[in-house]
Amino acid sequence: QVQLVESGGGLVQAGGSLRLSCLASGSIFRISAMGWYRQAPGKQRELVAAITSGGRSNYAESVKGRFTISRDNAKNTVYLQMNSLKPEDTARYYCYADQFGSRYWGQGTQVTVSS
Repeated sequence: QVQLVESGGGLVQAGGSLRLSCLASGSIFRISAMGWYRQAPGKQRELVAAITSGGRSNYAESVKGRFTISRDNAKNTVYLQMNSLKPEDTARYYCYADQFGSRYWGQGTQVTVSS
């Protein structure tokens, strides 16, 4: 089992920045992809960014150029640097990790962007 704990969410004004962190613990051997989804009230959960164990990343079109995902395998942590935040980025952000065909989720961290 992999446990994931997110941190770094909060309230920020439009144009501001936040950095989310997700720490993996437990049976973390050979975690492959990690990443972030988000879910706004009344909307489906959507992929924000993902990164492989080798560092290859991909992003949702809506965040390209503003968000950066990174990963520190030594610290078992994945980060999401969010710049130029917009009110439409307001959502609960969930970290995930893939291992041996299973996907594990964190509890999420709330990001609220005021206009």
